[in-house]
Amino acid sequence: MTRRKRTLSGIKPTGQPHLGNYLGMLKPALALQATHDTHYFIADYHALTTEHDPRVLRESSYELVATFAALGMDFDAHTFFRQSDVAEVTELAWILSCVTSMGLLERAHAFKDKRARNEEITHGLFSYPVLMAADILIYDADEVPVGQDQKQHLEMTRDIAQRFNHIFGETFVIPEARIEEAVATVPGLDGRKMSKSYGNQIPLFCTEQQLRKAVMRVVTDSRGVEEPKDPDTCNVFQIFRHFAPPARQAEWAARYRAGGMGYGEIKQATFEAINAEIQGYRARYFAIRDDTAALDAILAKGASKARVVAREVLRRARHRVGFA
Repeated sequence: MTRRKRTLSGIKPTGQPHLGNYLGMLKPALALQATHDTHYFIADYHALTTEHDPRVLRESSYELVATFAALGMDFDAHTFFRQSDVAEVTELAWILSCVTSMGLLERAHAFKDKRARNEEITHGLFSYPVLMAADILIYDADEVPVGQDQKQHLEMTRDIAQRFNHIFGETFVIPEARIEEAVATVPGLDGRKMSKSYGNQIPLFCTEQQLRKAVMRVVTDSRGVEEPKDPDTCNVFQIFRHFAPPARQAEWAARYRAGGMGYGEIKQATFEAINAEIQGYRARYFAIRDDTAALDAILAKGASKARVVAREVLRRARHRVGFA
């Protein structure tokens, strides 16, 4: 029987996930369980480039385990693990670094942005693309879901893998990009892209009261109730459309254009639509979040499964370069 294509995605542990994470990564990633062999990992090695508080890193990792559990990750049929629990990836990163040119790394967007702002650049940041390549290649991933703004990451991985294969012989699966086009940028409270770095996020899991309060804070323009409004430029509607069916969206869009509607009404409708979708997930999240023994057990199971694949791929690479 032909095996399912394997997809792989990592998410950095940077605190509690928000609605932008849910719509942009978590929901599409978990939907792939129906068609793919999915591997998802907590990218805590990568998080070390910015997070130096061990307590925060540990708790943020638990947040992600609880979130994936709440959203329905099948930990038996698929693989979920913590990056740092599979030490083989760091050995592969070193092997790959020996065939990766400085010129390639200097083209990385994160490095160029830091250098343009004259900010401190650590070796971890500079070599980030090599570790990312190791993350992907060590699990024989066929596809990597990425947004248009992340295509460079996968292109660099492909370049590194192809160079290694050219020098040492066919060793790595060359992954393809699975471009996620469907989800547009989700606005935060201030209208900018929802991001923890902006402090404008709506948490995925909080109480109903906190969720409603957050939605009511989303900025709108100053048009009065009777004035026609444009749903396409309204931050609230851009969130609403991700949670409402097409007919409901059309109904509210017509009310916008007709006038006679206050922004408080659409904010209430948006809260209700979000809450209807996530309230079941929320209950599961709060039921498991503080059960660290259960969360550790999930991570242990995932690491054990991930190491089976990682060890075999690393064995191939070691043999190719002459280590064994």
